[in-house]
Amino acid sequence: MEKHIVFYDAKCPLCHSIKTVLKRLDWFNRIEWVAIQEAERRLDLYPYLIGKDVYDEIHMRTAKGEVKVGYYAIRRMLLALPVPALLALLLYIPYLDKVGSPLYKWFSAHRYEWFGRYETAKL
Repeated sequence: MEKHIVFYDAKCPLCHSIKTVLKRLDWFNRIEWVAIQEAERRLDLYPYLIGKDVYDEIHMRTAKGEVKVGYYAIRRMLLALPVPALLALLLYIPYLDKVGSPLYKWFSAHRYEWFGRYETAKL
């Protein structure tokens, strides 16, 4: 079974912490985590990231080959995990993305101000 691939900012303390928690909840090992700093060096493996602003929003390639970004990546990622799957279903309520997506973008834009930034990537 092919895995979902989630690209995260390994210099972002919040992103690293969320990755750590979600890896523990990934009981069936459905998600592969790739630091965007590593992916940028191997764009031949991830051509769907070329030209994308991967530092502003989380990116995910689903096991079916779809690329999800930001809020849509978060809700799809949570749906793949047993424990937060119910929360993920709530994120699929019609029109919730009209609030969720801008809120995600706002939060993402301020994450370095609030949580700082690592000097080196935490892989």
